[in-house]
Amino acid sequence: MSKIVFELCAETMDACLAAREGGADRIELCSALSEGGLTPSHAFLQAAVEHSQIPVHVLIRPRGGNFLYTSAEIDIIAQDILHARQMGAAGVVFGLLRQDRRVDVEATRRLVELAAPLEVTFHRAFDVTPSLGEALEDVIATGAHRVLTSGGHADPVVAARSLATLVAQAKGRITIAVGGGLRVENAASLATLTGAQHFHGSLRRWLVPGGGAAEEPAYLDTPSYIVEPETVRTVIQSLREGRDAISDSRP
Repeated sequence: MSKIVFELCAETMDACLAAREGGADRIELCSALSEGGLTPSHAFLQAAVEHSQIPVHVLIRPRGGNFLYTSAEIDIIAQDILHARQMGAAGVVFGLLRQDRRVDVEATRRLVELAAPLEVTFHRAFDVTPSLGEALEDVIATGAHRVLTSGGHADPVVAARSLATLVAQAKGRITIAVGGGLRVENAASLATLTGAQHFHGSLRRWLVPGGGAAEEPAYLDTPSYIVEPETVRTVIQSLREGRDAISDSRP
């Protein structure tokens, strides 16, 4: 069976260090996960590259909201890609759509070429396209290396059949990274049901004001969270066990 590859989505240095200590293969670096993720600061990127000791892929998203960008915003994306390359990032992550919510193949291809030799991931803008199968062919045409997707649904377990279809469609041409809602509880089943090799998650544990812990923030007043190396290790092990179950079930 192929190797499981796990990427931790990190918006703090503590999360970056947890990724390293927990055995993650790479980091997707971002800020403002509450907005779905935005481009991190230059200083944060520099610190992550220097101290994480594993490949850092940088989210390039200049604002929240939709993924239809003006020419001025695309220029900003281009400059952030160049900066990420200069700072030693191993990859960049972005997604551009057209007015009809299909992949903006032309603009994305230009940015993929600009980013070279960095790896490029087309992020979950993919999940709001009208046809995931057509969108996958469009992303392949851009020259991107990877697609991050939850299968067009908020819960990747619900979309497991769609994700398995995308993995089969993409085989040998582009990598499907399963993300969005990955947890210890569902990691093994996602690996088994989708047949994917690459996975992505933030694995955050929310802290309740007063020192307790909960799965989700209990209050609206500035909740905080931690990412623990042991959780990273446990998820990776569960993903491997899920992949092993595929092999064990074959005649």
